[in-house]
Amino acid sequence: MAQTMRMPLAFGQPKHAPSQLSNTSRPNSIRIGHRNRSNVECQAIGDILLEVKDLRAEIAASGKEILRGVNLTLCEGEVHAIMGKNGSGKSTLSKVLVGHPDYEVTGGTAIYKGKNLFEFEAEERAHMGLFLSFQSPVEIPGVSNSDFLRMATNAMRKSKGEPELDPLEFFSMVTPKLKALNMDPVFLNRNVNEGFSGGEKKRNEILQLACLEAQCAILDEIDSGLDIDALKDVSQAVNGLKKSQPNMSILMVTHYKRLLDYITPDKVHIMQQGEIITTGGMDLVDQLELEGYSALSS
Repeated sequence: MAQTMRMPLAFGQPKHAPSQLSNTSRPNSIRIGHRNRSNVECQAIGDILLEVKDLRAEIAASGKEILRGVNLTLCEGEVHAIMGKNGSGKSTLSKVLVGHPDYEVTGGTAIYKGKNLFEFEAEERAHMGLFLSFQSPVEIPGVSNSDFLRMATNAMRKSKGEPELDPLEFFSMVTPKLKALNMDPVFLNRNVNEGFSGGEKKRNEILQLACLEAQCAILDEIDSGLDIDALKDVSQAVNGLKKSQPNMSILMVTHYKRLLDYITPDKVHIMQQGEIITTGGMDLVDQLELEGYSALSS
């Protein structure tokens, strides 16, 4: 889980002035949903947690622009989903927000809990409560889940000025989380993701999220590669965690409606060519299921 590892910040302040994108520069043929650019009212529990405005970013190595003016507002306790075709910028947005070094911000802002996110390194963003669940979690041979999770938890606690947990204290802390996620305690004794099924790897990511008690969880295609039973298990784990942490906000990246049938979003955003072009609810997802993305420009 890269959030607990120190990563070099490949971008700080945008190297170009944020572009002022007008409504006239955007497609005017969209008939469903609405653009979420201003006067946002939080529908869930609390205040605005994350506000992204006109965010632009490129691949650091090649200079190819991927994000071309993303606008997004996520409030405390809300669940949002981002959908779109391959290459639309969904995963890039996730990685840029947590500080992946492969990308460089060239314009726009991301204000998280009232602070400029791009002034902080990846590790610092994790300490601020940002979490990214990977599409393909890596195996770490020779490192037990228990040791890994305790180290990550203690790193988070240390950043808050809280005392670190010894092995017995950590076990007492993690046991109710395992129960809430319906996970066998044997997970703690296994090496991180080694020999895990696809569903087990994704549930293990949710266990990491539970231990870190993140305030903003970015779940990048947690349904990828899962059969229907594994999808139900992972969704149940996410819903159980959300119930225990109602103030936690979730930003889900997915291609498929089936995930949203289990984890109901407050809002659904559609990305196209590096922008969020429309925002709606499950009715928007239903229409996409029937007509495809061509409905956005028909």
